[in-house]
Amino acid sequence: MSLRLLTSRVVRPFGPAIRQSATISAMRMYATKKYTSDHEWISVEGNIGTIGITDYAQKALGDVVFVETPAVGDLVEKEAQIGAVESVKAASDIYSPVNGEVVDVNEKLGSEPSLINESPEEDGWFAKIKLDNLEQIEGLMDAKAYAAHCDASDEEH
Repeated sequence: MSLRLLTSRVVRPFGPAIRQSATISAMRMYATKKYTSDHEWISVEGNIGTIGITDYAQKALGDVVFVETPAVGDLVEKEAQIGAVESVKAASDIYSPVNGEVVDVNEKLGSEPSLINESPEEDGWFAKIKLDNLEQIEGLMDAKAYAAHCDASDEEH
């Protein structure tokens, strides 16, 4: 059977169902990622925000040697310190971009702080926070605005 014949007999009749399930699946997996001017990121799925530091921040810090995370159950406020990252060059506080309750922390960072250098926006996430107010993320930068912010920071130095 030719590919054209197979497509017309098998795939085409199911095309609308395939497109609909792919759209629903994509909507379920969609996460909103935003950035702060202090180089933290938050990826929001539903009402849970995963927080970490950006690749730009980890490059500025250098090799990370210690990470202090918040405790599960901690109530955090927007722009309040929730932890710290220490590197061979400097120490930096981590600030929450939103109000909420810490529901999970990345336990691996205790024994493998280098995850922040290796994968700052994936495996090196810091904490997960149940957001009190989803509207707070609207005041944060999207990827394009954050890139412009970083470019402006580079030009100043």
